[in-house]
Order: sequence, then C-alpha cells, then structure tokens
Amino acid sequence: MVNVLTMYMSLLRALMKLVGVKPQAVEIEPGTVMRFWVPSDQTTSNTKSRPDKPAVVFVHGFELDGILTWQFQVLALAKEYAVYVPDLLFFGESMTDRKERKVAFQAECIAKGLRKLGVEKCTLVGMSYGGAVCFKMAEMYPDLVESMVVGCTVMAMTQSISRAALERIGFSSWSEYLMPDTVKGVKDLLLVATYKLPWMPDFVFKSILEVMFDNRKERLELLQEFVVSDKDFFVPRFSQKIHLLWGGDDIIFNMEEARNLKEQLEGKATLQFIENAGHLVQSEQPSAYNKHLKKILASLHEDGKKK
Repeated sequence: MVNVLTMYMSLLRALMKLVGVKPQAVEIEPGTVMRFWVPSDQTTSNTKSRPDKPAVVFVHGFELDGILTWQFQVLALAKEYAVYVPDLLFFGESMTDRKERKVAFQAECIAKGLRKLGVEKCTLVGMSYGGAVCFKMAEMYPDLVESMVVGCTVMAMTQSISRAALERIGFSSWSEYLMPDTVKGVKDLLLVATYKLPWMPDFVFKSILEVMFDNRKERLELLQEFVVSDKDFFVPRFSQKIHLLWGGDDIIFNMEEARNLKEQLEGKATLQFIENAGHLVQSEQPSAYNKHLKKILASLHEDGKKK
C-alpha cells in the first residue's frame, strides 16, 4: 500500500512552492547540514533577507518535522513575512556527525543557519521541544532574536516538570511516549497531544509510524539530554518581548505550567489560551492560532517601526 503521509508530503511541497516557500540545505559546518524552508527568492548568492518582510522562524516540536508542524501558519503568513522553517537535527533531512545532543546545539545550528541565509533579526515561533530551543536561542543570541511567540513548552525541561508531566499523561518516560513503535503507540501519542483527535483509519497511523520515527538512536539521545537537573537550571534575563500562546486543554504542559512560566518571566511575557485545543494547538485550531499570531506579529512589527 502507498504510504499516505509520503503522498501528502509531496502535495504539501507543491503547495509550499505556490505560496513562495522552498526547501534549502544549509551546511552549518562540515558534517552538519540543516534543511530550512525559506522564501523562494532566497538564493546562495542572495543572502540578504528582505528588509520589507520581517523574518519569522518557526521551530517544531518532537512529534513532526518543520513543515508538517507549521504548514497552516506558513500558508497564512508567507505573503506578509519572510518565513523560515528549519528541521531540527535528526528530523526531516537535518543531520550531524557531531555527538552533541543538547538543546543548546540545536539553537546554535539554527542561529548559524539563519546567519548564512542572511537573517539579521527575527521573531521565533516555537512549540513544545522547539519552544525550549527558542528560549535557548534567545538567551544565546539576543542580537539575532528580537521577540518570541512560544506555547505548550517549557523554558527548560527540569526533572520536577518532567515527572509531573509524565504523571499527567500516564507514561513512565518521554521515550515511551514520543518514540512509539506500534500503530497503537502512534494513536496514543496523538490522543494525548490533542483535545479531540478526529477519527482516522489505522493505515494513516501506520503511515505516520513508517515515515516519522526514523533516527531512533539519535532521537532517544536527544530526549536523554532534554531533561536537566532542577539545581542546574536558572532563569536567564531575556531582553526580548515574549508572547505565550497556549492550547487551553494541553495536558502535557497544562495551564498551571503556562502560568508558572509567565511568572518566571517576571512581567516580560503575555499569556493567551486557545480553547478546545491541546498540545498541538497550531494544527488543531489553526484559524484561531493564526488569528492570534497575526495580531501579535503585527504589533511587534509596528513596535519595531517606531524604534
């Protein structure tokens, strides 16, 4: 049987081309290559990002690759913004021969890739694991990251946050939840991540299993490095404007975690919830998510013009 997700991804690639976005491999360093979806007028000889279109960088979570995660947002924003969507290392077509697996290395590679693409300033939009990468990028590269819109995420996955989240979703480890090896495991992953998972035949879940869970060894290593000791974590001082945009029914990182994160940011962040949406809010309620996101980006752009 033909893999339906592979077929859909081919159609999605064609659709992205129509709205002015294309894939491009960027060599970060010898042995490390990241795939970015970039504006179609981006070329290796034209590495200056367009000044008339603010750069928005979408960073995906641990479930899917970049363009599958953010497809609805790219379709909605590609006309007004210079949209960049990286595949994190060991997702999509991004690979490295380095042994480094920390969130900071993902952040470093995205930042270096954006520099090579001519991006001097940007707004990061991230969710889940990608949201933590965004926080690390903002900490490490304040000259590059002007602002952030993140949700259903953590600043860092401390042991205490990890234990509480796993207890809520009923799994003993993140590898058990995020790296399924059966059709039932894929279905359970999506049931937890959504407010209401629409009915789909089993061959759809089988297609997801066949396509989206390769690089198992490396991804398990990423998960091992993701959880950090509480005593080793401290809240950085962020200079950026930060907006938290959350699924109101997310049980992985619930409303309490969202409010705790807002408190940690000590007045630096706004917080908005989208009803009837779980962890995958940007896919489950794309119209509502895009409406909020467009309003936030417009306000950030206006503030930038006034400076």
